[in-house]
Amino acid sequence: MNTMQFTHLGWAFEGQACRLGILATLLVPLGITLNLARSWLRLRHIPGPRAAALTNLVRRFWVTTGDAHQIHTDLHRKYGTVSEFYDSIMPRIKGGKLPDIFATRDEDIHRRMRKPVARSFSVTNLTMFEPVMTSTMEHFFSRLDELFANKETDFDLFQWIQFFMVDVLGQVTFSRELGCLKKGEDADGIIANIWAYFRQVAPKNPLAEFCFARIMERMSLSEDEKANLRQTDFLSCFLKEKAKDNTIPHLFVPTWVNSNIVAGADTTSILASAVIYHLLKNPPSFAKLKDEVAVAAAQGRLSRYTTWKEAKELPYLDACIKEATRMHPPFALPFERVVPEGGLRIDGHYIPSGTRVGINPWAMHREASMFGANPDVWRPKRWLCSETKKQEMYNSLLTFGAGHRSCLGRHLAYFEIYKLIPSLCQQYDIELVSPVGDWTVENKWLTKPSGFRVKITSRS
Repeated sequence: MNTMQFTHLGWAFEGQACRLGILATLLVPLGITLNLARSWLRLRHIPGPRAAALTNLVRRFWVTTGDAHQIHTDLHRKYGTVSEFYDSIMPRIKGGKLPDIFATRDEDIHRRMRKPVARSFSVTNLTMFEPVMTSTMEHFFSRLDELFANKETDFDLFQWIQFFMVDVLGQVTFSRELGCLKKGEDADGIIANIWAYFRQVAPKNPLAEFCFARIMERMSLSEDEKANLRQTDFLSCFLKEKAKDNTIPHLFVPTWVNSNIVAGADTTSILASAVIYHLLKNPPSFAKLKDEVAVAAAQGRLSRYTTWKEAKELPYLDACIKEATRMHPPFALPFERVVPEGGLRIDGHYIPSGTRVGINPWAMHREASMFGANPDVWRPKRWLCSETKKQEMYNSLLTFGAGHRSCLGRHLAYFEIYKLIPSLCQQYDIELVSPVGDWTVENKWLTKPSGFRVKITSRS
């Protein structure tokens, strides 16, 4: 083959590559257009913003605003109970190499991860942790007394409740505080890393290394040292379950530990802060709770550091916590499910199989047909009703998910909150400091508040 033939062959290759490039350039947008058209055709009968049926970018924009919970609530009220923005809303969270009991889509993996440790999170089992919860609360109050009480010094109460909750989780998970209360700061960046984890679209889990280190510390202890631990903690429970069943993968233990910290710290802090914030914003309601607490204490039914059993006997406290749970769920983006084969009919609307559907707890909890009049208003008395109606409303809360996907740690969260709120009421008078008395909320999965500045006066 001569030089001219090589040249012609090169031109042929270049021409073929050029034609393929042009074809690809035409096919890619055509494929995108067909996919968008398919999405729109499948869901065109569902009321909602038209653009949301065509592209997930609309939903992503809502999330980036940090105000998706309010946007979803407004859409829910405008378009009804079935709205057209659910087709493809799964955030790209895979948890890296560490499995995630919350994010995994595999039902078999979820069942295998949940079943061995479910009993560890029962209310009965949690009572063995109550002494260390109480001692951590004593430490919390001693730090508030030392730094802020009677000093006209304002501080971020949400931040300090975070410190308290993280140290409680350290005690119940590892048998030691993690140092937030002692240092008066985010020890080891635990809180910042949790927030970073939830704020990212495809997060790398920054706490995995921390949890692995704590596990390795425990594994390196001698049998005598393990026997001298102050208590049985969650890590001990997890390791026992692994020892009993050698089919449990090794990564399940760090997954359980990681879930305890990541899912338990900010969520419980947000909910506890929401109770106090709404009480401060509604003085008659706060006065009623303080009266209930004072009467119970005077009658010897309430300890200075309230126990779980004592707190559960206070009906207005129970109503306030349930109302805060309704008004300010810590997670406020849609909890998703995939429509099974055969499709699904919801409120008269047919949803085809394979469609991802979800309900935003923030919007759901403002449904008047379920929770009564004025669902945007703090009204704890809505929970002072018949047991049947109360249970019906409680079963409609999505604060900690629902069904077999509900949060394992929900009882632990409530345990801490029911103990903390009446104990705070007995210990301090609390006053909002911010100019307008309102906090702001940024929703990046977690509905995290800021600007919750208060002053406290010791009641003793």
